[in-house]
Amino acid sequence: MFRSLVCGLFLLFFPASLRAEHQVLLQGGNRLAIVDADGTISWEMPWGSIHDVHLLDSGNILTREGRAAVVEIDPEKKQVVWKYDSATENGNEGKRVEVHAFERLPDGNTMIAESGAARMIEVDREGNLKKVIPLVLDHPDAHSDTRLVRSTPAGTYLVAHEADGKVREYDRESGKVVWEYEVPMFDRPAKNGHGPEAFGNRLFAAIRLINGNTLIATGNGHSVLEITPAEKIVWQIHQNDLPGITLAWVTTLEVLPNGNRVIGNCHAGPDQPLLVEINPKTKQVVWTLDRHSDFGNNVSNSLLVNMVGKSLR
Repeated sequence: MFRSLVCGLFLLFFPASLRAEHQVLLQGGNRLAIVDADGTISWEMPWGSIHDVHLLDSGNILTREGRAAVVEIDPEKKQVVWKYDSATENGNEGKRVEVHAFERLPDGNTMIAESGAARMIEVDREGNLKKVIPLVLDHPDAHSDTRLVRSTPAGTYLVAHEADGKVREYDRESGKVVWEYEVPMFDRPAKNGHGPEAFGNRLFAAIRLINGNTLIATGNGHSVLEITPAEKIVWQIHQNDLPGITLAWVTTLEVLPNGNRVIGNCHAGPDQPLLVEINPKTKQVVWTLDRHSDFGNNVSNSLLVNMVGKSLR
C-alpha cells in the first residue's frame, strides 16, 4: 500500500516529460529516507548504516539493523515487523558475524549472507534454517567476506567477495561454485583508503544481465565492468570517464527498462553525485542525485522507488 501511494503521488504530480527524474530510497547521515523527484524528502526515519535495502511487494522495507540483523520495516508505522539476528541464531552465538546482503525469495524465505560465519543461509519467517551454502574464501574476514549477493533466474547466487576481489557464482541447490571472475587491477598498485585517491578491486555488486553477461561494480576500483561468461570485458566505465564526475567507491547497480545504468558513487566527497544514470551506448549522463549536504559521504546503498519491479538490481 505504501509503495502504491508513493508511486501514485509521483505520477499525479509529475508529468511524463519530467519522469526521467527518480524517486530514491537511501540511507545516509543516520536517516533512512525517500527523496522525491522534485528533491523533497517525503518520508524518513532515524536509521544507522546499511549495506543493502529492498522494497518488498507489500511496501515494507527490508534492510539491515546494526551489523548483523536483517529487519523488515512497516514504513507507515515506522516499526520493525520482522527481525532475524545473524549474530545469535542458528549456530552463530559467540562468533563475529556481519551481514551485508540479503534478499526476500519468491517462496517467502529470506537469503542472508553471513560474513564471518562464511555462509549464505535461507530462513523462513520463524527463523528456521532451510538451507546453508558455505562460502569459498581466499581471505576470510568478518567485515569483508561479502558485499552484495543477488539471485539469478538460473537458480544461482552471484556473490561479490570484497576481500578476495572476486565474483563467485554459487549453484543454489548444490552450493558449488559454477563461475568465478577476479576483478582486474589494470596494472595499477593497490592503494588503501575509501575516497577517490584509493584503488583496488574490492568489489561491491554483481548482477546478471538479460544477455547473460555480468555487470560488476568494482568498489574502490572506481569502475563498472560488463563481463562475458568467457571473462571478456565488453563494456567499461572508469573513474574519470564522465565529464565533471569523479567515481569513488562504486556500489549499487540498477539496469532500467530503457537500458540505462544507475550506479552508486560512495565516498566521493562534496560536489559529487551519490547516484549517476548513464546511457550505456553513448556513456552520457542523463540524471544524477547530489545530496551530499543531506546524507553525507557514506551512502552505500539505494534503490529507485519508481523502478521497483521494473529494473534489474
